[in-house]
Amino acid sequence: MEKATFGAGCFWHVEEVFRQTPGVVSTQVGFMGGTRDNPTYEEVCSHRTGHAEVVEVTFDPERISYDALLLIFWDCHDPTQLNRQGHDVGSNYRSVIFYHSPEQETQAIASLKREEESGIHRRSVVTEIAPAAVFWRAEEYHQQYVAKHGESSCSL
Repeated sequence: MEKATFGAGCFWHVEEVFRQTPGVVSTQVGFMGGTRDNPTYEEVCSHRTGHAEVVEVTFDPERISYDALLLIFWDCHDPTQLNRQGHDVGSNYRSVIFYHSPEQETQAIASLKREEESGIHRRSVVTEIAPAAVFWRAEEYHQQYVAKHGESSCSL
């Protein structure tokens, strides 16, 4: 099994997209890329920790490739919105790919270049690519939120 970590706005919707993907073994939502250990959702939403809301995806590379996950990532959000997705505003909603290996970094950079050159966006892609840091799991009520509660308040 391998891990992939993506930030693409509100993690509720993004988790549901990946959770339903064949080859994905498990998902969990949390925070990455900030300065505070074990942050709470409220602390992250205060915009003082620097964390992004992320989905950690555990996948079977024999059933789905990292490149295929990257395609899903690009398709499930607007990578041209800086520090926001729809009505959700703040750096915690930023578009970011956290890579777990040199191979993932190479694939993420190539994928970003393809996305920029695709011509499907009217604005520039602002997605960050950064090395994976400590993943801090969000509170339990955030895990599989859409599956438990139906449609979320996120911009779908």
